[in-house]
Amino acid sequence: MPRRDDIETAFRQAIVMEPSGRRTVTTADFLKVLLTFNWDWTPREANQWIEGHVSTFKDISQQEGELRTFMMYNPNGGL
Repeated sequence: MPRRDDIETAFRQAIVMEPSGRRTVTTADFLKVLLTFNWDWTPREANQWIEGHVSTFKDISQQEGELRTFMMYNPNGGL
């Protein structure tokens, strides 16, 4: 049974640290990790959660659609 606390854990696990130090997370990666916690969300639901619960990431997607990319813009901040 999925637990609400696992959503934030899944988001943190989906964050990728690039060699330049930039931290990004994609909707697709977030969805993959959510499935390991038994949360089966649509890309739209995942994006809505990110936009509503995470204030330190901004959308840097290059294309339109629900599969988006978010980048941390305040590395000193938290979720």
